[in-house]
Amino acid sequence: MKMRNALLATSLCLICAVPAPASAATMYCCTDANGRKACGDILPPACYGRAYREISEKGTKEIEAPLTLEQRAQRDAEQKRKKQDEQLATAERLRNRALLDTYGSVDDIDYMRDRTVADLEKGLKQAQDKAEEALKRKQQLDKEAEFYKKKPMPDDLAGQVRSNKSDLEATQAALAARKQEIVEVKAKFDAERQRYIELTGGSSAGKTPPQSPPPAETTAKPR
Repeated sequence: MKMRNALLATSLCLICAVPAPASAATMYCCTDANGRKACGDILPPACYGRAYREISEKGTKEIEAPLTLEQRAQRDAEQKRKKQDEQLATAERLRNRALLDTYGSVDDIDYMRDRTVADLEKGLKQAQDKAEEALKRKQQLDKEAEFYKKKPMPDDLAGQVRSNKSDLEATQAALAARKQEIVEVKAKFDAERQRYIELTGGSSAGKTPPQSPPPAETTAKPR
């Protein structure tokens, strides 16, 4: 029994005497500000703020230096620009898809342009008529005002003159806006027509549009 205990004690001592396997060491190395190599089992102070290598049994891992304020600003600006480019590209794809879904041919675009412009020209004609009426009214008021060149104009007539002046300014502004709208609409359809040709190679396949309405008469001008 004593012999057995002695053998057991001896075995335990031998087991405890065997050293535990050392954990794999990791080294950190960099090139310091003076161009010398600095290494350590913890990151050397000379490597702070610099690129370094992490060397272990798994291999070597390159760690980049932290970005400066200027570099971070450049990175953020580049990311922002890239995001904006992606958004523009997405919007362009959606516009192209909508264009192809809306029109079946170049002729469809021409028909819609002519119909839209014809409607706008009707509005332009109405604005021209109102401008002519306001101008005729001004001529009448000017004749009445001739009698009061050397004496005060009656309040009623003075009020009509002021009102007519406002009417003239409003009708002229409306006339200019109608003309500008027609220019912009034509430019819009021209751009869509060109883009449609680029997307389809000029395909004119599709339904035949109905006869385009004749443009409204727009030759009348205030005298």
